[in-house]
Amino acid sequence: MIRRTRVTTCKPQYCEDDDESMLDENPEDEFEDEDEWKPQEKKTKVSKNISASRQKTRAPKTEKAKVQRKTAVRRKKAAKGEETSVTQALENEPVEPLKNVKEERLSFALPNVEHSEREQVSDAPVKEEIGSPAKKISTPGKKRVTSKVSAKHEQKSAVGFSTEEPCCSSLSSAAKKEEQEEDFNFHESPLKKMKTSKCPEGKPVKFCKSRDKDNDLKMNWDLIQVLSEKTAVDPWVCGNVVTLFNEDNTIPFIVRYRKELINYMDADAVRDIQMHLEELRTIAKKVHTVIQTLKKEGVLTTDLQNSLLNCRTPDELDHVYAPYKKGSKQTKARRARELGLEPAALALLENPQDLNLHSYIKPDTPGCAALAEVEAGVQQILADIIAKDKDTINYIKGLCEMNYITIHSVLSKAALKEQKDENTTKQRDLDKFQLYADFKASIKTVQHHQILAINRGENLKILTVKVNIPDRVKNEFCRWCVNVRWRPKGYAREELFKILKDAVEDSYKRLIYPLLCRTYRSNLTSSAEKESIAMFVRNLRQLLLTSPVRGRCIMGVDPGYKHGCKLAIISPTSQILHTDVVYLHKQGKDREAEKIRHLLKLHNCYTVVIGNGSACRETEAFFAELIANQYFRPLDVVFCITNEAGASIYSVSPEATKEMPDLDPNLRSAVSIARRVQDPLAELVKIDPKHIGIGTYQHDVSQALLKAALASVVEECVSFVGVDINICSETLMRHVAGLNAGRAKNIIEWREKNGPFINREQLKKVKGVGPTSFQQCAGFIRINPENLRNTCSGSQPYGEATSTEESTSKASSKKSKAAASSSAPQFNPLDQTCIHPESYDTTVRFLLQIGGKLEDIGKPEMKFQVDCAIQQQGLEQFAQVLNTPTPTLQIIIDGLTQPQGFDIRQDFEKPVFKRGIVSMDDLTVGAVLTGRVENTALFGAFVDIGVGTSGLIHKKYITEAKLPQDKRRRSLALGPGERVEVRVLSVDPGRGRIGLDLLRVLK
Repeated sequence: MIRRTRVTTCKPQYCEDDDESMLDENPEDEFEDEDEWKPQEKKTKVSKNISASRQKTRAPKTEKAKVQRKTAVRRKKAAKGEETSVTQALENEPVEPLKNVKEERLSFALPNVEHSEREQVSDAPVKEEIGSPAKKISTPGKKRVTSKVSAKHEQKSAVGFSTEEPCCSSLSSAAKKEEQEEDFNFHESPLKKMKTSKCPEGKPVKFCKSRDKDNDLKMNWDLIQVLSEKTAVDPWVCGNVVTLFNEDNTIPFIVRYRKELINYMDADAVRDIQMHLEELRTIAKKVHTVIQTLKKEGVLTTDLQNSLLNCRTPDELDHVYAPYKKGSKQTKARRARELGLEPAALALLENPQDLNLHSYIKPDTPGCAALAEVEAGVQQILADIIAKDKDTINYIKGLCEMNYITIHSVLSKAALKEQKDENTTKQRDLDKFQLYADFKASIKTVQHHQILAINRGENLKILTVKVNIPDRVKNEFCRWCVNVRWRPKGYAREELFKILKDAVEDSYKRLIYPLLCRTYRSNLTSSAEKESIAMFVRNLRQLLLTSPVRGRCIMGVDPGYKHGCKLAIISPTSQILHTDVVYLHKQGKDREAEKIRHLLKLHNCYTVVIGNGSACRETEAFFAELIANQYFRPLDVVFCITNEAGASIYSVSPEATKEMPDLDPNLRSAVSIARRVQDPLAELVKIDPKHIGIGTYQHDVSQALLKAALASVVEECVSFVGVDINICSETLMRHVAGLNAGRAKNIIEWREKNGPFINREQLKKVKGVGPTSFQQCAGFIRINPENLRNTCSGSQPYGEATSTEESTSKASSKKSKAAASSSAPQFNPLDQTCIHPESYDTTVRFLLQIGGKLEDIGKPEMKFQVDCAIQQQGLEQFAQVLNTPTPTLQIIIDGLTQPQGFDIRQDFEKPVFKRGIVSMDDLTVGAVLTGRVENTALFGAFVDIGVGTSGLIHKKYITEAKLPQDKRRRSLALGPGERVEVRVLSVDPGRGRIGLDLLRVLK
């Protein structure tokens, strides 16, 4: 059933003023459409616009009013006649595809709509939820029904008038009933627009401005334009991203299933837009709060309101609002205004020849008792006006851009006093900042880590920081203000001109220069924080996507001296097989070695994972010696070192207590260490990302931004990898896009109560999983048939008869058999792939085109068929035939051809296993080694080369020529887990430092 909806078409530029002017040109047509689809609103609107025809009882019947009334009646009759003719045309003419704007909504659902016809209306966006699925318009097995509108109706649609699609009388009551029942399904193709070749990635896809919170910002700047300037992203992309976020879409869903709408950006770029979007919304909210506060206080003026509405950053808002804050000291300009000197200041600029300052002298009023006080008051008002002028601020910023501005840090007076103190603790703190004791750098070239270090020293009161602006900037600024921007419009006497000059200099020194310093410091800090957070995000993503080590038992070792080394052996499915404590660094090593050999042989375990905490290197040497002596024969034992950061915190957390209630907390850390190698993603999501030990300066950045960014990247990684809903833990499931802790708990409870999930559609039965949540999470949920077979012996392959039908007795009626068969859930092979349920219909049509079968998903036969079809016809041509975007078709192809159990992490870095070690004393300058990146900072990358101390590759050695093509666009380009080939540049055993040069990144 096609529901009656009011669809407003717009021009591609989406200029609201243009749309309004178009509507005003012919308001009668608008009333006709209103009459057709919503009579109540029509009645109200007519009462406002056609007063003569509706207000005849409240006004005398003049001749003009009579004519207007007759005209309105004729138009109303004409409108009814047109509606009748349209309805008759619909009933009498044969059905064929829609030709109006509604075709945009149904073009992906109807295979018989020609691509060229859909292209004609692609520039007329529809007010439709971007990610929402298409509605079914017919019952299963019945012929699809479409409608046709009259040519006049098409013409009105084309010029942007509000149109209404007539109700199709040919639809059966059964179809109507099904439409009401199936208000939420994903079997139709997604509502997305195809791109053409006008842009590098395709034609910009633009949406109508929806009625959302962004339209309520009411600022003097355009949100989309400012976003585009801040992020260097095309405005149409920013507009699409904003609309997608307004409709509660998550970043993983947008990046995977809406690629064409965001111009194929990655998750980091979308996250950057989201961060700037939230900042701008916060600024707008604060501005309107300030306006309401000042309005209540009675001090809001038109100029002040415009200045507030022009603010784009917190510093600009603080600059304008600071004089009016409660509890703040009243400014000189405000006191002068209260004395009534503002007219004199304005007269000096507008009519200086008529200004007489002596007339403002009030002998009994402090501040106006003498001419000098009046001149000072006028000067202060002028200085305030100059400092808050938008053009003036933009000019001084432009001057600064063309000059050499530096940031300078020196030791503070308090630090100099402490330097003479013999306290070793204070001396140690001062030594950390010796590099910045007299540090100077350009604001354009200063590094992000240097800014964070300077800020930390300033917060500790060790450093004093200032921004140096050359004097020539001040001189040029004062000349421009006096001779150009604030030049009096008439002749100004010498004493008045002197007041203006002094006002300009005072404005620069007292107001503008501090504003510039705050702005530069704020911008540098904000940029450094964002880069540091981006580094955290990249490191965390690299760590979470480390390739798992599956199919083997693993022994986890949490090393220690006094309390011994904790052991834990886990099965290939992460089940705890054995835990123990051995003392490897005391007397009786032989006995402990025998115990370890017995455990390894008992469980056929040949992989040892050692945490990198205290006693790590001694434990590593112990195992290396046993392996070298072939102590574990016939087992070929290997070991690796893994980061154990956060393991101790997790071992005493409520989640660990719930998961391992009967295990000692010290042994839980050994289990966590083993699982970090077996399945890093599943284990690391249990720990707060801040405790994993990635990145630097995590305590010097905005904690709110850091927490949000790390949570977002965890959700991104978990979603892109996918989770098997029948074996997934609650902790891991809560990080899937569209789910949270409550929904994950409900899913686990439903699974325990009703058994395993047979298909994705059953998620709709879980409490809290509505249409939006299902849409966001469905593509990232997997149902593995092997796991389903292990947990549910009665499950049947897709398309076969269910166990319910087989167990039905022969005496049962056919009707009851059919009912039982239809009510039992069936497994859908597509539920094990990355294909979203909204694309299932397109997937089936694609399989029909190539002659494939659902049963062959992931098999070589399917890959051969797909490759042959794409090679013959081409991917884009296939997408046009199927009326689906090319990225969506690519996802379908990937889902069909990827082998069963495919994991995107298999192409990422794997743990480095070894059998022996070398020491730092064995290193020589110029030696070429291979290592694994442990951590990256803003100044370089730390590499584990197996000597107990990580070496540093300084960022100046990480050049584009040494990086693979796919990593050259990334900042610093390296991340945890990547294998690299390095050359030793320097060895300092005393300080424990190793300098490395990057040769290449290993595959």
